[in-house]
Amino acid sequence: MQHAYDEHLATNRYFDRHFEADAAKILPGEYYVSDQGMLLVTVLGSCVAACIRDVEAGIGGMNHFMLPDDGGRSETVGTSARYGSYAMEVLINHLLKMGARRNRLEAKVFGGGAVMASLASSNVGVRNAEFVLNYLKTEKIPIVAKDLLDSYPRKVYYFPQNGRVLVKKLHRVHNETLFSRERDYKARLSGSSLEGDVELFI
Repeated sequence: MQHAYDEHLATNRYFDRHFEADAAKILPGEYYVSDQGMLLVTVLGSCVAACIRDVEAGIGGMNHFMLPDDGGRSETVGTSARYGSYAMEVLINHLLKMGARRNRLEAKVFGGGAVMASLASSNVGVRNAEFVLNYLKTEKIPIVAKDLLDSYPRKVYYFPQNGRVLVKKLHRVHNETLFSRERDYKARLSGSSLEGDVELFI
């Protein structure tokens, strides 16, 4: 059974004809890492994505997550933040396992838009954006670029090998896929609990 808190490697791989590169599409709750000349692509609404790479080794990755909604109950804020930390640690740990060095990591962060009325009221995008900025500051991973908040979805193209990022602002979303994916992901998160503590590989 797929546990909502199991951040998992993206399985949607394809060849991007525009960029002439192998690519991986990252959906909510997924991440991907690569030391090849790959392209990582995601579409963000109120979720956030952290693109993190070792600037010397050219190993990098991207995640796509949102904090579970704690309904404003302060006693569960810890759970919400723990999940965000977990989503970040899964990505960072995988990079380190592939040979990245913590002192050479840099981050670029995107998303956190107020794009859905149902989520905008609870400031989900703002909470996600604040979380990812605070997390990286605490971990002393420099943020070299960011495009957060505002009211539109974004499509993010990330090349981990050289750190290049292209952000396309989607002023018109032609289908409901993005919103239904985020709604489903949000529902999965709220119906699940993070058991025990997350083990860190340091």
